Amino acid sequence: MLLFFLSSGLFLGWSLGANDTANIFGAAVGSRMVKFGTAAIVASIFVILGATFQGEGGAETLSRLGTIDEIAGAFTVALASALAVFTMIRIKLIVSTSQAIVGAIIGWNIYAGRHTDVGQFARIASSWVAGMILGALFAILLYYLVRWIFDKLKLHLIWKHTVLKIMLIVIGAFGAYSLGANNIVNVMGVFVNSVDIQPMSIGFLTLSGTQQLFFIGAIAVSAGIFTYSRNTMQTVGCDLMPLSAETAMVVVLAHSIVLFIFSSKIISDAIALTGLGHIPQVPISSTQVVIGAIVGIGLLKGGRSIKYKVLINILLGWIATPIMAGLISYILLFFVSNTFQLPVYK
Repeated sequence: MLLFFLSSGLFLGWSLGANDTANIFGAAVGSRMVKFGTAAIVASIFVILGATFQGEGGAETLSRLGTIDEIAGAFTVALASALAVFTMIRIKLIVSTSQAIVGAIIGWNIYAGRHTDVGQFARIASSWVAGMILGALFAILLYYLVRWIFDKLKLHLIWKHTVLKIMLIVIGAFGAYSLGANNIVNVMGVFVNSVDIQPMSIGFLTLSGTQQLFFIGAIAVSAGIFTYSRNTMQTVGCDLMPLSAETAMVVVLAHSIVLFIFSSKIISDAIALTGLGHIPQVPISSTQVVIGAIVGIGLLKGGRSIKYKVLINILLGWIATPIMAGLISYILLFFVSNTFQLPVYK
């Protein structure tokens, strides 16, 4: 029964892999510097590592938004989020799993008569905006830095191509690790308070119950990468704005840095020592960050190369996703509770 209830989270993980891998390797694959197969293998390995060993930070944030205390409720919320994301993918809109799971949790709060912490919601929503802005700023700064480095190195065209290809793969691996660390909570975070899994030791390594949940979810993400991510890579990599290999590398690195910052307790604690306060460990929208980076580069170049119709479609997807997820969540909770007589909240 546990595996059955976790299946909706696995479906959501598959959707995350199908959709958000484009944010890591879409620019590289779209610019034809990295083959899809290579991108899929590298992304799968490092998303599993990031999810397992650095994914727990954001779970507490989602729990403050809504503590789902029955496994049937967690199953339904994850299913609602997955259906919303899958629907958007099918109509070729780039969406955010972060927004989908937040909308679905709020739908559960309304159905269960629980209070939604407005301050916590504002904290999460502001991180979506901050992630997009930081993506643009990092992309602009990195663009100038990369151009300066290549001007100094004066590499032959063949060597430059080789260096760029290697860097796209290395930075993509970092991006996949950051994606797993920051976004795995969107996949399995709703199960943390309703599933009791005992710690497991493998040699010198001990995995907590949450880490085991996140590892299972990351396997589903990997499946989504291999089976359905090629289409979304094409949208991010080519449709929004044509990207050269250099700008592709800059976009991926900017995206990866932002996701890593919002999932790293070490960085948060280090900045707190300076008196500036903690950086919240929240699941931010991977999609919004990479779109922000691409738009930042586009604006730096005058904005003429940005295809604004594609951008508008993406923005519409961001608005529709949490609303759709919340409605689906409420309807499914009513159905599961009344038809199958399963408790969806305590």
